[in-house]
Amino acid sequence: MSAVEINKDTYLKWFESMLLMRKFEEKTGQLYGQQKIRGFCHLYIGQEAVVAGAISALTPEDSMITAYRDHAHALAKGVSARSIMAEMYGKATGCSKGKGGSMHMFSKEHNFYGGHGIVGGQIPLGAGIAFAEKYKGTKNVNVCYMGDGAVRQGALNEAFNMAMLWKLPVIFVCENNGYAMGTSVQRTTNMTDIYKIGLGFDMPCAPVDGMDPVAVHNAMDEAAQRARNGEGPTFLEMRTYRYRGHSMSDPAKYRTKEELEDYKTKDPIELVREVILKEKYADQAWIESIEEKVKEIVDDSVKFAEESPWPEASELYTDVYVQSDYPYVTD
Repeated sequence: MSAVEINKDTYLKWFESMLLMRKFEEKTGQLYGQQKIRGFCHLYIGQEAVVAGAISALTPEDSMITAYRDHAHALAKGVSARSIMAEMYGKATGCSKGKGGSMHMFSKEHNFYGGHGIVGGQIPLGAGIAFAEKYKGTKNVNVCYMGDGAVRQGALNEAFNMAMLWKLPVIFVCENNGYAMGTSVQRTTNMTDIYKIGLGFDMPCAPVDGMDPVAVHNAMDEAAQRARNGEGPTFLEMRTYRYRGHSMSDPAKYRTKEELEDYKTKDPIELVREVILKEKYADQAWIESIEEKVKEIVDDSVKFAEESPWPEASELYTDVYVQSDYPYVTD
């Protein structure tokens, strides 16, 4: 039995949230081309259902941690488009004070713990956050995202073992977009069903259609109930697809145009749009109003980032240690 029902409001929220993710990322790509955004930048275009479907099955108190393809996750957790864009610009008004950039979004207020550049580095951290929730006696769940390349890291095996041993309230999610940093799953492993890694730890695990927010929602709902009931972790392989390369510097020549176009026929935003209109949850006028609203949010975020100040040089020495007067920092 689903704890969180999918209804009209769910579909309307999915459409708006996924459209914001899509348009925000498209604008990010444009700004990167103009060198307004520097450093590494990884877009989420095509994978929106993996986050939107998860958020609808969770509570604001649940936490989230992910790798460096993190803009959409931050948006979904409630971090403002303004502070995310400012962060990518390296401005002081960014959610990480301009110190993290595209790959290192963070918001304690929204229970969003990054944004991690080390491949697989967030996996034991996600288990640690879940351990803290269990230690404090809450019913909160941590959702720990990783890419298909990260599942080959040894830290995953250590984290999975401890999570099962201690029945931690964590949902491990592999966003399998098929190509890791540019090498297909088929070329890197004999076992292409990534979810089966969970079987080695007796961990509940399953494959999920990551292009369908309904499938994502239902799988996350079930996993969250299990975690809240003290039954421990779940490992979900969300089979999704990115329309762009691994990063802005990746021409993605390792796949065919036909494959890309085939996945675009399964676009999660279009899928939700069709249901909304078919079920008469809203009309075309509403769709257009949301498109205009999203455009205004994205444009406003760019204006905010452009007009925000750069961090002061003294900021180099802040947020390094919890203790502000740490005695071993010298001029």
